[in-house]
Amino acid sequence: MQSPVPRVPRQPPARRPEIHLGRFTAELATVVAGARRRALRDGDRQIDTAHLLHSLIEADPEVGAAFAGGPPQLARVLGYLVQRPIGYGIRWRGSVEDSGALDVVRDSGVPRLVRDTDALGVVRDAEAAAAAGWSPAAASAMGGAWERAALRGGRRARGLDLLAVIAADPESRAAEVLRRAGVDPQALADRIGELSQQV
Repeated sequence: MQSPVPRVPRQPPARRPEIHLGRFTAELATVVAGARRRALRDGDRQIDTAHLLHSLIEADPEVGAAFAGGPPQLARVLGYLVQRPIGYGIRWRGSVEDSGALDVVRDSGVPRLVRDTDALGVVRDAEAAAAAGWSPAAASAMGGAWERAALRGGRRARGLDLLAVIAADPESRAAEVLRRAGVDPQALADRIGELSQQV
């Protein structure tokens, strides 16, 4: 007589982070969805700042206008981004993008949304970010975008808020892509700050 096979209880599906549309413009919500699709298509386990940058450039016209070099500069950046699955991005496979941005936010002493949770409700720490499918740097950037919007008096984060945050993080993958394409990330972040003041 065979002994019965023990039944393994089914695990509930992993909870996906929710997008709180009240905190994002429709364009930025579209960017997040596009970055998630791109990460899945590329076989990456986490959405990182390069996925966000790629989706920002493709989906948000306001972002394209922030590049001082115009269409030629954008074309160079996109040229690097589309090479990810076959080029430079191969060395990122299996590694986690953690630029230290989460620690900087945590240790700054300034009350920040990302200290408890980011604008997508996915970050308490690096482990929580990974479990929700975000790199720590990307999750921190999403929270930083919402905070940047709040500081300028906005009720919703825009694509420019997110671009400014990821460009200002010198260790992010997005900043690395920008540098490879001949764009100074800090100058881009500064330019976005100037554009925001004109609005």
